[in-house]
Amino acid sequence: MGDFADLAARILATEPRLGPVRLVAVDGPSGAGKSWFAGRLAKAADIPVVHTDDLLDGWDDQFTFWDRLEEQVLEPLRRGRAATYLRYLWHRQAFGGSPVTVEPAAAVLIEGVSSARRAIRPELSFSVFVTAPADMRWRRALARDGRDDVAFRAYLERWRAAEYEHFAAEGTAAHVDLLVDGAVEGSGNRYEALRQPPHWPRSAV
Repeated sequence: MGDFADLAARILATEPRLGPVRLVAVDGPSGAGKSWFAGRLAKAADIPVVHTDDLLDGWDDQFTFWDRLEEQVLEPLRRGRAATYLRYLWHRQAFGGSPVTVEPAAAVLIEGVSSARRAIRPELSFSVFVTAPADMRWRRALARDGRDDVAFRAYLERWRAAEYEHFAAEGTAAHVDLLVDGAVEGSGNRYEALRQPPHWPRSAV
């Protein structure tokens, strides 16, 4: 088992690569346990978290949101400035609410599918890939969103298929600093590390 406090210290000892900021990515498929892991790591390191789902303009923006993340979050932090953005309100299908401000802290964590994509790898100080069995991830996604109707299942199946395509094409799990078993949610400050990256066949869902 790994220890979040030790991991936080390890990350904060790395070199900043996004200007003055150590950018940390927690990637992995939907329902794997990314938010659980990111929340505990952020607490241990006392750093802010940006959830990429907050920057998606709906279901069809699964991977094309990156320009928005770059413009509103990454570029200001790269210049040592505070980042400000509005969250996407899924129930309203629009951006809104109170602006979110992220200061250029010693480290900033971005959590979400494709957060460790090839385009940002040179500027990541640390990257994590969280995974779990497909059936577990499916159950978690349905429970998290509180829906189990035909339309939502169709959205989720399409989303998962696109994830597999992305991870297979990018080889994300093979390029991160840490692989985490999201099926084992440790207690307190503990998590379960994996030794081998998962295989992502392009046709699997």
